[in-house]
Amino acid sequence: MIQDMTKGSPLKLIILFALPLLLGNIFQQLYNLADLIIVGRLIGINAIAAVGATVPIYFLFLFITFGFTNGLTVITAQRFGAKDYQGMHSSMAHCIVASLVLSSIVSICLLTFTTPLLKIMNVPSEIMDEAYIFLFILSSGMVLTVFFNLLSGFIRAVGDSRTPLYFLIFATIINVLLNLLLIGVFNMGVAGSATGTIIAICSSVICCLIYIKKRYSILQLHKQDWKLRWNFMKEHLNIAIPMTVQFAILALSMLIIQSVCNSFGTEVIAAFSAGIRIEQLCTQPLLAIGLAIATYTAQNWGAAKLHRIRQGVRSAALMSFVFSIALAILVRLVGKHMISIFMEQQNSNVVDIACEYLNISTLFYFFLGMIFVFRNALQGMGKALIPMFASTTELIMRAFAAIWLSAQIGYIGVFYAGPIAWLGAGIVVTIGYFLTIRHFSDKGLRKYLLNNKKGEA
Repeated sequence: MIQDMTKGSPLKLIILFALPLLLGNIFQQLYNLADLIIVGRLIGINAIAAVGATVPIYFLFLFITFGFTNGLTVITAQRFGAKDYQGMHSSMAHCIVASLVLSSIVSICLLTFTTPLLKIMNVPSEIMDEAYIFLFILSSGMVLTVFFNLLSGFIRAVGDSRTPLYFLIFATIINVLLNLLLIGVFNMGVAGSATGTIIAICSSVICCLIYIKKRYSILQLHKQDWKLRWNFMKEHLNIAIPMTVQFAILALSMLIIQSVCNSFGTEVIAAFSAGIRIEQLCTQPLLAIGLAIATYTAQNWGAAKLHRIRQGVRSAALMSFVFSIALAILVRLVGKHMISIFMEQQNSNVVDIACEYLNISTLFYFFLGMIFVFRNALQGMGKALIPMFASTTELIMRAFAAIWLSAQIGYIGVFYAGPIAWLGAGIVVTIGYFLTIRHFSDKGLRKYLLNNKKGEA
């Protein structure tokens, strides 16, 4: 359902938009968890470690494409908020062309450098073969992943966060069933897990295309929409490239942490992988609020309603604060039981190590929530440089903490790296948001947007 977020209660709009995003993100994390649980129970601890060791590498390239597509569709959402539907269609065409070019380059690079990247990551020799197979198969489907993110971005740009949810639920079910079949029946090992994921993503892309064709005439493109203009493409890239760099920096920092973690052996790798997956699942409410505020801000920025942006961001920050406390308490209460799900034969050392990570990271959820709110608000306004600077701060702090602290106190130092980086980045985006918003008024924003539009011609 199309939702104009430039009118109505900001709090209500954000909540209603965030709920489907929350459910969709939970399902996405559930099928990531399902991969790890099925792999761990049907294959073993080494398989969990192999999958976990490759995730930061895959995420490096996945985050690059995710940041790029999210940055591109900011313009789409802004044009929808401004009721400029011709401009919205032209934006979609520019997004598709740019995404096709990027996804092709990323796929070629990832397929070419799989082995060198695994060696750089210090992946132990006993899991190297399985890690290579898992990463290579996932890399083959990168173009599908990019276009699912892009199509979902188009749908969310017009205020519909429910439809991508339905497709994610469908993909989750397909992925779990295929993993059980390919691993449990056909004994394909980690290759079966990766293959199931690719097929599930492909099904989601097909569903998006069919749905847009049948239900959303507002998102259907025509011949005249494909007239590309460099100035307009540049406007998209001015947001997309800094967001790409931002997400690449974030993924690179995760890569550094995983590389240091890999040096502590298979048990620590498996524990860290399980802890990260649980954390990603439990912090989805914070992410959903951030994604909702991005679309809300983009539409209201396009409509030159700065006062509504202020109201919405205040509401989102308050919700994020409440959730960060509640989630920290929840994870501390049930984290140990969740970790045990990953293993058929319980390994108490792995469970204890994973619990140590969760007990540390929960102390910093508040700062993670602030990152999601203020970073996405800035991106919705098309201000991508401050989030990129915040990500650079995050990279430096993660790398320093992971390398220096681990040398001082062992793997516990690795566990502190992410939370310390959240603290630094959270402060940067919070200050950046308030410095940015104070420079505009509704009238000044309308003049600013009008001048930008004239510059596209």
